[in-house]
Amino acid sequence: LVEWIWGGFSVDKATLTRFFAFHFILPFIIAALAMVHLLFLHETGSNNPSGITSDSDKIPFHPYYTIKDILGVLLLLSVLMSLVLFSPDLLGDPDNYPPANPL
Repeated sequence: LVEWIWGGFSVDKATLTRFFAFHFILPFIIAALAMVHLLFLHETGSNNPSGITSDSDKIPFHPYYTIKDILGVLLLLSVLMSLVLFSPDLLGDPDNYPPANPL
C-alpha cells in the first residue's frame, strides 16, 4: 500500500506529483460532498434521534435563504473590494515598503 501511494520504493517525484494532485482535488471533493449533503438535507428534512415528527411551519429554502446568502456574499465582497480599491496598502506587510538598494 505504501509503495502504491508513494509511487515507488521511496519518496520521489511521483510522490510529490500524487500528493500535489490530491491536495488540489480534495477541496473540490469536500465542497461537492457538502453540497450533496445540503441538497439531501433540504429535500428530506432533518430528523431527531427520538423519531418524533414536529409539525412546525417550514419555509422553502430557495427563495428565502438563497437571497439571504447572496446578500451576505455581496456585502462581504463589497467590503473587500472597497478595501482593495480605496486603501490597497492597509493590509500589506510593512517589509514591502523600504526603498530598494540600487548599488
